[in-house]
Amino acid sequence: MSGQEELYDEGHIAFLEAIWGEGYLSPGGPGEVARVLDGLDLAGSTVLDIGCGAGGITASLAADYGADRVVGIDVEPAPCRAARALAEKRGVAERVEIVQVAPGPLPFAPGSFDLVFSKDSIVHIPDKEALAADVFRVLRPGGVFAGSDWLTSRDGPPSAEMAHYLACEDLDFGMASPARYRAALEGAGFSDVRLVDRNPWYREEARRELALLTGPERPRFEALLGAEEIARQIRTWTAMFPVLDSGEHCPHHLRARKPA
Repeated sequence: MSGQEELYDEGHIAFLEAIWGEGYLSPGGPGEVARVLDGLDLAGSTVLDIGCGAGGITASLAADYGADRVVGIDVEPAPCRAARALAEKRGVAERVEIVQVAPGPLPFAPGSFDLVFSKDSIVHIPDKEALAADVFRVLRPGGVFAGSDWLTSRDGPPSAEMAHYLACEDLDFGMASPARYRAALEGAGFSDVRLVDRNPWYREEARRELALLTGPERPRFEALLGAEEIARQIRTWTAMFPVLDSGEHCPHHLRARKPA
């Protein structure tokens, strides 16, 4: 996980929730989570949510998908506080544990989970190979890794447009290509590795998000973060379109299974 301090404080959490829904800090909200989990039966399972953020997904895994126990981990205190509060609000606090962790190996014993989930947070972890091996370790035989992340179409130096977007974003993104993700998962021992390109979907979704930020709702967002920060966010969204349209920025769904 990222070691940078306070990427997601209370103000930014409220801002992102205003776009994607209570407890959701990444694009698509509950609908995109459902697509990531399509075809999986979580009833009675034990789940790890890597990068749980404000807890919308973590609570939903228990409340809506029937997981028996869900552990959400994050490196920052504000999202962890928000996630615990949301688990209480949704009535699943007895089945949901939120743990603030330090960057590094997952602090769990081998074979602890039936499912490891992550939604758009592995982008903050540069070493995809070490992460894949660690996810493989904490899964039980037959367990599944399911998630999504922000990928780049190729490894190596970014284009000028991507470099500009990343500078505007100003987050500790460690983006990698689909080929590297596949090699990392297969190298860790996973089988049935599947990657699904979500760039066509997010090209349209990002434009909807920008229209929300620049439209009649803008004063509400400015009340959360201030006019200057919302103007910066709008510049960041605008800088993202060239790399979405070129395909260099290509969010993907990820799915892999640990052999039984």
